Amino acid sequence: MEETQKQSYDLEERLLDFSVLVVKLTKSLSNDYADRHIGNQLLRSGTAPLSHHGESQGAESPADFIHKLRLALKELRETDRWLKLIARAKLAPASSELPSLMSETDQLIRIFVKSIATAEKRRHPH
Repeated sequence: MEETQKQSYDLEERLLDFSVLVVKLTKSLSNDYADRHIGNQLLRSGTAPLSHHGESQGAESPADFIHKLRLALKELRETDRWLKLIARAKLAPASSELPSLMSETDQLIRIFVKSIATAEKRRHPH
């Protein structure tokens, strides 16, 4: 497998694992109105990067590729905010994967920021 394909596959797997953790966390929240609202928001933003990354692989142009990566980054940043709210409001069970999920969100944000910068540099090599 070519190196860029391997990296892309690794990121796809990582985003898939991330989405699974988001699903598990949202399932662990209580069923009251506030938790359901926050859980729904987290579920939407936390699973969206997986699909945006998939869409980027079929991008129609370098600009479209960058746009799809930016959408994934936007969703990751939103996910980060919801996770911080869950942590601050102590909504997650003590046994949850919240700390590792917060760490992975931060790492994925860094990966997407770097990927976008690299793609921009390739698009405008000056």
